[in-house]
Formats: sequence, C-alpha cells, structure tokens
Amino acid sequence: MNAANFINRRTFLNNTGLSFGSAALLSQLTRAEGLVEKYPGLSGFPHHAPKAKRVIFLCMSGGPSHLETFDYKPQLDKLNGKAMPESFTKGQPIAQLQGQALKVQGHLTKFKKYGNSGQYISDFLPYHQKMADDITVLRSMVTEQINHDPAHTFMNTGSAISGRPSMGSWINYGLGSESENLPGFVVLTSVGGRNPQPIASRQWGSGFLPSRFQGVEFNSTGDPVHYVTNPRGVDRQHQSALIKTIQNLDSQRNELVDDPEIATRISAYEMAFKMQASVPELTDLSGESQKTLDMYGAKPGDGSYASNCLLARRLIEKGTRFVQLYHRGWDHHGGLEKYMGICSKLTDQPTWALLTDLKQRGLLEDTLIVWGGEFGRTPMFQGKGGAGRDHHIKGFSMWMAGGGVKSGMSYGETDELGYNAAKDIVHVRDFHATLLHLLGIDHHRFSKKFQGLDMRLTGVESAKVIKKILA
Repeated sequence: MNAANFINRRTFLNNTGLSFGSAALLSQLTRAEGLVEKYPGLSGFPHHAPKAKRVIFLCMSGGPSHLETFDYKPQLDKLNGKAMPESFTKGQPIAQLQGQALKVQGHLTKFKKYGNSGQYISDFLPYHQKMADDITVLRSMVTEQINHDPAHTFMNTGSAISGRPSMGSWINYGLGSESENLPGFVVLTSVGGRNPQPIASRQWGSGFLPSRFQGVEFNSTGDPVHYVTNPRGVDRQHQSALIKTIQNLDSQRNELVDDPEIATRISAYEMAFKMQASVPELTDLSGESQKTLDMYGAKPGDGSYASNCLLARRLIEKGTRFVQLYHRGWDHHGGLEKYMGICSKLTDQPTWALLTDLKQRGLLEDTLIVWGGEFGRTPMFQGKGGAGRDHHIKGFSMWMAGGGVKSGMSYGETDELGYNAAKDIVHVRDFHATLLHLLGIDHHRFSKKFQGLDMRLTGVESAKVIKKILA
C-alpha cells in the first residue's frame, strides 16, 4: 500500500464525520488492546426497576390514517360527502386543504371488534386483528408539527428544532450499551406505497450528545454498512499498523485538548472493527428456518420491511438497545384506498410476525414495541388520484406492546369525527415520558447541560407518564 493511500483514507475519515461505516474502513483494533471499555451508562441509571430493556420503534413514515386503521367513527360515514362542520376546523392548522371547501370523507374500509378486548381494527389490517389482545392502542395522540420533516423531528427529538438528540441517542446515553460488538442504536429503512417522503439522517442524530450515541443506518441491500469489509489490497498487517499510528496521534492530541469527540473517535475505531465480524453474521438470514422466513414474509437481501423486522429481532437478541424501522410510503393525500392496501400488505404481516416471534422467544415481556407515524390524517376529503386525506395533528393513533405495557387495551378517544383528541389526550412529550419510564428513567431527572440550559427529551413543558397503560 502506498503512502498516498494511507493519507487519503485518513482524510476521508475526518471529512465524513466519522460515522461507524466510514470508521470501519480504517478499523482493526482488537478487543485485547482494550482501548475503550463498553459504555456503562450514566451513574445512578436506571432510576427505578425497568420493565423494558430495549425498544423497537416501527415508524410508518408519511402519517397513516387513524380513520382507516384503529379509530372507528360511525358518524363519519353518516356525514360522508357533506360539508365539514366549521365548529371543528375554524382557526385550526390545516396543511394542503387550507382555504378550500371542506367535505367529510367517510371510512374507506370496514371495522370490527376483535379479541377478548373488543378493539376496533380495520379490514386493512387482518394480521393486526390477530394481535388485538397484545397491543395497547393510543387513540388520542396529538403533536405540534403539521408537515413531515418537522413532525418527524418532533416525534424523534421532542423539538421541532433540528439538531437535538434523538430518542435512541438519549436512551443509549443514559443506559449504556448491552452489546460488545454492535451499535446500541440501529436504523433500518424500507419503501413501498405512495409518495415516499425522504428521511434525513439527523432524525437519528445525537445532537449535542457525544456522536458515539448517534444511530447507525444499516443498508437494506448490499453491504449492511459501508466499508464494513476491507478494501481490496488492504491486509490485516497494514490496517493494524495504520490504526495504531492514528490511535497514538489521537491519544496525544486528547492529552492536550481533552475533547470528548476524540475519545468518541477512538471508540468508533474499536466498534467498527468488531462490526467487521459481527455485522455480516447478523445480517446473514440463511440460518433462519424457512418457517420463520415465511412467517415474516421475508426474502433475504430484498431490503423489505419484512426482512427489516426479522433483522430487528436479531439485533435485539445481540444486545442492540434501540432499533428504529422506517417504512416510507404512508403519505396518502390521494388514492388512499389503493395505497393503504399496498402499505398494509407490506407491513401488516411482518409486524404481527415480529410481535409473535418475540413472544415465542420470551423477549416481548422486556422489549417495548411502538407502532405509529409522525401524525394522522384529516376526516376531510382530499382528492388527488382518488379519495385521500390531508395531514392531521389534533388526533391520531399509535400503539405500544410488550415491555411493561398493558395488553388488549384502548386508551383515549377522539371526537365523533376523529378530528380532536377529546379524552385522555396523549401529547408526544407524554409518549416520550412514558417510554423513558418503562426503561427505568425518570424524565424529570434526565437532562444534559447545553448552552446554559438543562435540556431534556421531554422539554421544559409539562409531560406526564401515561400510568393507566402500565402493566
């Protein structure tokens, strides 16, 4: 290997912000060298006995309609095609329907009660119907941002201001890592449906927390992490010699400046080396039985939501604390019936399979699963290629299961048209507070000093734990 190659790789690593993927290009630190110990979490954490040890967040990106999934409103069908009562919408934030004549759109599917719990679930979700007694549906969610990117930012970080730490980063910062060989926070994405909105990597960024806590995106196809394999012509001897030199330089520099990002850099080298062995093994689904693959509807290497659900199970088995799956395709301004069918077909069965698989393996009781989008959809008609619905923030549905949450329960209600959350309202910050509580963290006592302020995932506004849904 020539000297220019060494220099170019060093420069590349600096210029790319040292993601774990780019770090893997240079990494060959061995565990025996013991440069950085596994991060143990903050002293005194958790604050109380946790019910959940890990989280899988199933993000239905684009905003699935609560009125075609979990929120049955007979009055909506009775008023179908009629003018939307102004008492609901006057002075309210509306996205693309602002200033237009508003008409009520009835349900585009049928609902029935399922399970011993009698939960209403639509015909779009036949596999969800099977797990009615396993999930707690939050039917009264509200958020503050009506467009996709800021709404995702608010859901992920508790603030519409870009650059704040994400949920997964906060949780790994507080509780530490359970895995020696994998990141504590992994992100997986899939596409299918209408108008797949882009997802910015800052949605899983670490913000003002050390960058070691940022989420690591795994590719759905090809190499799971860029540069996780050695480039052609690079052998162990050259790689090890280069890394040792860089590590010595970084250590000497850190003695002068005491920069936590340098310690993060050294830690990233070590983690990247470990990932060179652990990630290919993790993502190789050939060891899964055909029965398991069929249950998920997964085909190894296809980059689907189904394969990502199976990979999420494998990740949490290996100690990853927070796994976030984005399925992009739920932005149904038009053609709602068609695209709800597509999105549901791609995600319904794998979601059921993930929950069922975890239950069979004894993992569901201490794994929290969350399903939901960044907001819901309007009770009003929007027509672009068939009946659709606009963005909606005043009332929508999410669900939680496992990890200390009651099963077979509905919590909260919207009004008779599904417009406003009307009973037991759950703000996104309440959801964050409850998530932290289940992991053993008191959100009032979990902060990081930044720009002179004690910053929290739940912000400075009042946030409450939803105690009625706790098992």
